[in-house]
Amino acid sequence: MDRRLTGSRPAHRPQRATRSPAAGRSRLRRALRGDRGSVSAELVIATPLLLLMVLAIVQFALWSHATHIAQAAASQGLAAARVQNATAAQGTTGAQHVLDQLGRGPLTNTRIDTRRGADAASIRVSGEASAVIPFLHLAVHAEAAGPVERFVPDLPAAGR
Repeated sequence: MDRRLTGSRPAHRPQRATRSPAAGRSRLRRALRGDRGSVSAELVIATPLLLLMVLAIVQFALWSHATHIAQAAASQGLAAARVQNATAAQGTTGAQHVLDQLGRGPLTNTRIDTRRGADAASIRVSGEASAVIPFLHLAVHAEAAGPVERFVPDLPAAGR
């Protein structure tokens, strides 16, 4: 016999009494006072912050790597520009060669400024690190400078 169809209730279940408004208020206070759902709220706040921290670490690593590439290019360009009878264009070519080999991914929008005088040469490599975090553009620059190689003949001693 199906109880749903006949509408009879089992004998071991007492019938629910109607609740008073005071009982509803105390139940509401208990629900608000408890910590149900607090884990979900903490997760909604903590997860994006954790992901942002991970992205910031990766962004810093890319910026650091791009800085090392720029420094390597500046050093190589300076070595080419310091050679006896070299030109500033040869220094720029040496730096560009290193950037072509190493800097395609982490270093973008590169610019090379080379200066060579009679006594000194300097080179500056600048650009931007690749962005992992949107709308974040970190500048990268490296400089190298040194004296130009030149031949100075030995002068004979005056007293001989």
